[in-house]
Amino acid sequence: MIKRFFLLSGLCMFLSVSAQKTHTVIKGDNPYNISKKYGITIDELNRLNPKFKDGKLAIGDILTVKAGNTAVTKPVSSNSATPSSTKTGKIYLQPKQTIYGITKQYRISEADLRKLNPDLDSHTKIGDEITLPIDSIKKYGGTQATIAPTKPVEVPVETVQPSSNTKTKIDSGNEKSSAAVYTSSNQDEYATYTVEQGDTVFSIVNKFGVTIDELIALNPDLAKGLKTGMVLKIKKLDAAYTKKNGDALSVVLMLPFGYSTNETQYRAMAVDFLTGAKLAIERNAAKGQKLDIKIVDSGNEASFKSSLTQINPNNTDLIIGPFFKSNVIDLLDFTKTQKIPVVAPFANSPELYNYSNLIIVETNDQAYADKIVEEVKTVYSDQKIFVVADAKKENANYIKSNLEKAVKNANITIVNSATEIQLDQNMMTGQSAPVIAILANDNDAVGEAFSSRMIALSKEVQGMKAFSMYSVLSFEKKVDELSQASLVYLMDRKIDADGSYEKEILAAYKAKYCKTPGRYAIIGFDVVNDMLSRENKKGEIFKQMNKVQTQLATKFEFVKSKTNGAYVNTGFRVIRH
Repeated sequence: MIKRFFLLSGLCMFLSVSAQKTHTVIKGDNPYNISKKYGITIDELNRLNPKFKDGKLAIGDILTVKAGNTAVTKPVSSNSATPSSTKTGKIYLQPKQTIYGITKQYRISEADLRKLNPDLDSHTKIGDEITLPIDSIKKYGGTQATIAPTKPVEVPVETVQPSSNTKTKIDSGNEKSSAAVYTSSNQDEYATYTVEQGDTVFSIVNKFGVTIDELIALNPDLAKGLKTGMVLKIKKLDAAYTKKNGDALSVVLMLPFGYSTNETQYRAMAVDFLTGAKLAIERNAAKGQKLDIKIVDSGNEASFKSSLTQINPNNTDLIIGPFFKSNVIDLLDFTKTQKIPVVAPFANSPELYNYSNLIIVETNDQAYADKIVEEVKTVYSDQKIFVVADAKKENANYIKSNLEKAVKNANITIVNSATEIQLDQNMMTGQSAPVIAILANDNDAVGEAFSSRMIALSKEVQGMKAFSMYSVLSFEKKVDELSQASLVYLMDRKIDADGSYEKEILAAYKAKYCKTPGRYAIIGFDVVNDMLSRENKKGEIFKQMNKVQTQLATKFEFVKSKTNGAYVNTGFRVIRH
């Protein structure tokens, strides 16, 4: 009986291979539509055609494919899950998770997976629900799987990506960001656009990231020609745009995944940020906060404006992101009527300080430099001062200028490297006197040289004083030696590994993702957790901005840049050796 089973199994495998045939590439073909046509995965298509693995196809190329209507399926092993189970549950699609990966992890064939999920091909975004046998979820899901409860989840997280058909770059000229208007027609919501003089069909599809076919389908009158003043439907908006979860706080995360542009430069950073953000969201929801979270792929700087069509400014309470200054300005212009609080995790520039609804998280160099001046002033007693500058010398010049105002008879020298720092020589006695040294350069190699120089000079004379605007790697490695120079440096995002709160968060992250959080995961957690803790009720966030809070690794201490200006974080840690 056993021999017969193996014989049949081998026969089935042979029949499957023999059922392969070829496909000749025609105009419009790509790996996705070819694999879909023949009922195979892109991974399988790549394995059958290794020389086309990069996805670059030319008209006339001949590909080996598996005929979907003739291939005999290999018998499923006894440990594979099938949809015959009467109970099913749901998982939520994780970053980098593929259909092929799901079949492998949950021991289910692709055919059975498609039976449980008829619209599987449209479920390819992070956060989408995938139905699976509940036994498979429990057995193979691990920490990343979530079994859908019988009632709606408290925190729906949806990733919205711009149209996969967007292949052209969005014009980054001087278009009005508010040109896309949101209207309701027959209970369906569309982004609409009023045609202006000089517009062309091509410029409109470029501006909004849609295809010409999609535009004409929504606007049949275009067949008669494009006219100034026409109101065009751009695209039908998804349910997440119009749906509001009762009295829940509606939050949008704008992260540069770059899926619409195939640009991967910032994707790892965005995914890392999202892992920390999701942990913060789940923790706040567990405490009873009602949240409606939407994640928007903000693409890259050039394609950003098309992602704005995924945001309903009348249905959003808080926006966290985007990452880049130019995109932040576009978003602020887009939301200027509603004054939605916008949180910029990284962008910090004087150009942004005029926007009263902006919250800037990144502490700028001026705040660090001001603190260094304050620290030096408290210990100064006629010592010579050296400032190690970077190439631009902006921070060094700022520190020199302000120290000359803060202390009397300041003798300050800006140098390019730590080797130029010399002990002060008393002309009368010939003895060496200690000096004050300031590092205004965040380069680790320069920091290493600065540390070595401070340690060497401290051995020659007592009373050396060292300060740094930044934390560099060598400071953590040479704590004892640098204490002889009374080193004081500033640091943001430092985790107190001995703190009970910090231990709790780090353990929760590791349990969820099976790794320690990276730099951007820490920022994602800190920013989202801080903002959600301030926005306990809608519209309350600006009333809570005076609170000083420290999260996992970041100190948040916001001040107004000017009357009716942005809130800017001035928080940092002072580390003393």
